[in-house]
This record gives sequence, structure tokens and C-alpha cells, in this order.
Amino acid sequence: MSTAPETTQGPLSFETHPSRYKHIQLETEGSVARISLNIQEDKGMRPGYQLKLNSYDLSVDIELADAVNRLRFEHPEVACVIISSAQEGIFSSGANIFMLGSSTHAFKVNFCKYTNETRLGIEDATENDGQTYIAALNGIASGGGYELALACEKIFLVDDRRSAVSLPEVPYLGVLPGTGGLTRVVDKRKIRRDRADIFCTLAEGLKGKKAKKWNFVDEVYPLSRFNTEVENQAREIAGTGHPERQGIALEALTPNVTDEGIFYRHVKLTFQNAGRAATLEIQAPEELPELPTDGSPLDSAWYPIRMFRELDDALIQLRFNFPQVGLVSLKTRGDAAKVLELDRQLIENQSHWFVQKVRHHIKRVLKRLDLSAKSFFALIDEGSCFAGTFLELALAADRTYMLESDDVKIALSEMNQGSYPMSNGLTRLQTRLLGETERWETLAQSRESFDAPDAEEEGLITLAVDDLDWEDEIRLATEERIGLSPDSLTGMEASLRFAGPETLETKIFGRLSAWQNWIFQRPNAVGPKGALSLYGEPESAEFDYNRT
Repeated sequence: MSTAPETTQGPLSFETHPSRYKHIQLETEGSVARISLNIQEDKGMRPGYQLKLNSYDLSVDIELADAVNRLRFEHPEVACVIISSAQEGIFSSGANIFMLGSSTHAFKVNFCKYTNETRLGIEDATENDGQTYIAALNGIASGGGYELALACEKIFLVDDRRSAVSLPEVPYLGVLPGTGGLTRVVDKRKIRRDRADIFCTLAEGLKGKKAKKWNFVDEVYPLSRFNTEVENQAREIAGTGHPERQGIALEALTPNVTDEGIFYRHVKLTFQNAGRAATLEIQAPEELPELPTDGSPLDSAWYPIRMFRELDDALIQLRFNFPQVGLVSLKTRGDAAKVLELDRQLIENQSHWFVQKVRHHIKRVLKRLDLSAKSFFALIDEGSCFAGTFLELALAADRTYMLESDDVKIALSEMNQGSYPMSNGLTRLQTRLLGETERWETLAQSRESFDAPDAEEEGLITLAVDDLDWEDEIRLATEERIGLSPDSLTGMEASLRFAGPETLETKIFGRLSAWQNWIFQRPNAVGPKGALSLYGEPESAEFDYNRT
């Protein structure tokens, strides 16, 4: 009998709806939408802190992530999104420090990771969904508040002699701008490192003309003209929008949660080994309706969007609600021919705006898997359907075991050629076979199926295992993995998964997995005299000044 492990801070839900938003307001008017931060001080995710000065916790970011995704699918006519504040004189003071100070180490790091995935989702919407995000900073934007602005294509700051942008984590808290601030400053906005050095150690940040001159914002407008100028910029960017696109409603997932696991329509998450291992099993589609020929979309029950929304939710649940789960076994069940038929739909209809958005959604969910601090083993056995898009799950795994059987096959499709790039900008097949360029180029064009020995020979799996050894091999591999240090595994996996070129994304998450992980545990930040521990107290931090 499998039993779900106890959660450490109470089970968190990552589903919401605009009708239930507490902290943000989402409005659309033709081709322009507005997300306004109006964070309620007394409605944090848990007791013990107040969300003053538009500071945020995970509950705010869950709403923001939901709004970004709903704009993609429910309001595809929108071409420009303004992120602003509904509170006068303050855009956002960033992540709530008292929330961070009272959180477990694992929660802090996962919070930073989730927050940055939301920021990357904003950038992806600008780049690939035809929805350009601009930040209207009508007040002070510090820390994570400025990092939210950095995720936008344009940043406009009010010039009222008090509003500034800043990343004060180093001087104030003894930690780093943990959701990509440092990286976006130099890699995305191409700000000189010497200027960035001053900025990141200047607690009060930069105002007005200096902020623009050093490229920390794009334009500065006086208070009397600020709203008008931002609106004009948004209308110019949006133009007529995308009136030909008809949105869909994103249905609630509402999984069935029991002592055995979490059960969705197409995905189920169950637990083993006293809650230290889990299985994610995905059921392939049984039927696939043809896409309408008149350009109208299917609804959110269409298999690829529904299933990958379920998988996304399960991955986030694993991160936050089940930190003691160290190993996740990935399994698929169903007809591989149906999976390849789904890929055919995704390929033949890729010019359809709705299919484009679904493909990009799948890409983002697979990245979430890549970036999860869990070990992943793909188990390809009787009844599996690791083909095409589903094969990406196996290619993402840290190890892939495949049963030697005439009935067990895997196959590639055109979707494995570049539809779902990793954070390093490469495909998972390309990353796996980084030193074998000719092999992966040949395999990417292959449409044949592979049995276990051939798949092992071609480098598509880790080990081919015969049926006599299968159960013992998997059991021993599982027991060995969950017996290793989770700290060392997190560092090892993050280092091994992203071979090849470094990108803005790999830098951000590499630092989350290493630097931020380390700094968040150092006495200078979280010790009795650490800056994060003493924030808001009259006492000053005491640092150990030895460099390591």
C-alpha cells in the first residue's frame, strides 16, 4: 500500500481563478490588458507576517502565474499587457522578508524557483505568444518588484523625485536577488558590470534620469503625464491586437487527492518507499478529435493542454508539498500510435495560434521537469508509449531503463527535433548526445521504432534490462538513489542536466541551485546575527568577514 508522505507546511494549492484573486486585478480592454498589484497586507499565505508595501509571497505569485496563463488562452486577442500597481507611490517592495525569514530553507529556494519560472513565462509570452509585457513603475520598485519589471520588454518609471528601482538584497539581507535579477541586469539589459556593481550594492537604488541613463529603465515620465504616456506606449505596441483569435476557458483540474496519491484525468501521482519515492504515470489519449478547419480552437479539455496542465500541477505539488520525495519514476501507458497521431496534429496545425500556444505550454512544462530538484528515472516497460512528445519525458530523465521485449518500443517524431528546447537552448536529444553530432542529427530524422538493445546502442536510453532482472534492477536502483544525500544529488543533477552552452536561463537556475542554496544557509544571512534573521529589528547584523 502506498501512502502519501506528510507535507511539511500544509498542502498548498496552485490552482486559482480571477474570481478568487486577493492580490492582483486583471482587466482587459480590446488589445490591451492590465495586471495591477494591489496586495492585501493581511491575506498572506500563512500567519506571521503582513504583506506591507505591495510585498508578495507565494500566494501572490500563484495569482500572477495564473493571470499570465489565462491571458494566453482566455484573452488571446490581447497584444500588450501593462503590469502596474494599484497602490499610490509603491510598485512593489519585492518578496516579503518576514515570510522568507520564517520559511524553511527548501521553501525559500522553491519559492525563488517558482517565482523565476513565472518571470520566464512572461518573457516567453512576449517572445512567442504575441503578448508584449511592459512595466509601469508608478512608485518604488525594489528587490523582487524590480525583478518583475526586468521580466518585461519595456520598463517605464515615474519621475516624482522619490520613486526608484533597486536590488537591495546584498546590502540589506546578505543574500542575492534570487529570481534572476543579477543575470537579467547584465545579460538581458546589457548593463555594464561596473555600473551593475554600484547598483546592486546601493540599497536606495537609482531614480529618474540616472536610472534611464544607465539603462535600468527605458523611459522616465513626470507624474502628470505618466499614465497617459504608458497608455500611449501600450496602444502603439498592441496596435489592433489579435481580433481573429477566439479564447477558451481554462477548466479547473480538481484532482482527487487520497492517501494513495493525487489522481487527475490523465496523470496520477502515487508514493512508495515510505514516501521517499513517487511514480508519475501518464495515460495516453484514446481518441483525438480533429482540429476545426475554420481557425476556432478546441476547448481546454483537448488532450495535450489538459494533460500537460495536470503534469505541471503535479510537478509543483511535488516540489512544495512533498519535499521528502527524492526519486520520481516516470511511466506512460497507452497506444504509442495515438501519441504519434497527436504529434501529427501538433505539426500539421502549427500555424494555428491555439496549437502554437499549446506547443509552447508543453515546452514550459517540460522545462519545469528539467528544473525540478528531484531525481527522475524513466521506466519503459510493457504498456509504455514513450514516443514523440512523450519520449521527451524519457530524454529529460536522469536515467532511462527499458525492458527487453518484442512488445516494448520507443520512437521519435518531428516534435523531438526542436519544438521543446531546454533552458540551454538545445533539444533534449541534442543535449544527451552532445559529443555525437552526427548521431543525434541522424536520429532526429529517424521515424523508425527502437527496441531496447537498439535504443541502448543509439544512446536513447541508459540501460536495456531483460525481464528476469527487471524488478530487481529497478528495486536496487531505487533503493540506492533514495539512500544518497539529497543535497549532493541536487547539485549533481543541476550540473549534469544542462550540458552545452550557457544561457540566461541556465545561469539563473544554476545560481538558484548552488549560490542561493548555499547563501540561504550561511550564518551571515540566516544565523542568529544574520541580516535576514535581524531584518526589521533594531539590532544590526554581524558578519563573519572571512571569504570562502
